[in-house]
Amino acid sequence: MNFKKLSYRFAEQALNSNLTVKNEIEDLISSLNPQGVELSRPNLNKIFREKLIELNWQAQPPVFEDPKDPSAKLDFLKNRTGVEIQFGHSSFIGIDLLKFQVCSYSSLDSIDIGIYIVTTKEFQKRAKNDHSQNWEGSLQYEKVMKYLPFFKSAIQVPIYVIGLL
Repeated sequence: MNFKKLSYRFAEQALNSNLTVKNEIEDLISSLNPQGVELSRPNLNKIFREKLIELNWQAQPPVFEDPKDPSAKLDFLKNRTGVEIQFGHSSFIGIDLLKFQVCSYSSLDSIDIGIYIVTTKEFQKRAKNDHSQNWEGSLQYEKVMKYLPFFKSAIQVPIYVIGLL
């Protein structure tokens, strides 16, 4: 699978200091070739989950220190890099970006960089037209590119945005 990328706050340069993580994510995406029902939101999420766990990424680490708080979790964590995979509604953009910020600057201090994986408008169109998969209302890479600059004062952690093509 091909992808686009956006380096917010020099995220790519920061990731280049940890090439193992960067290459792991980019190689994983490049190796994927989902077809048909695999292009549904739940199935694509499941594929990413299985692949990242195989690569020893910690699944669902807490954002806050209280282990009893089930509501705020990152999708994945490894080597001070947090990953959020958002195939859901576009309204989740603010929540996801704040998770990165909290994990970076709170007392948790568990990440130095965030990786945000979303789909592009082109991907969603192809999934719908060629494979009858409904991605309507899902967050798009293009929206992240448009909105991220508006979060500049609130989101200070570097974020590497990946848009699946």
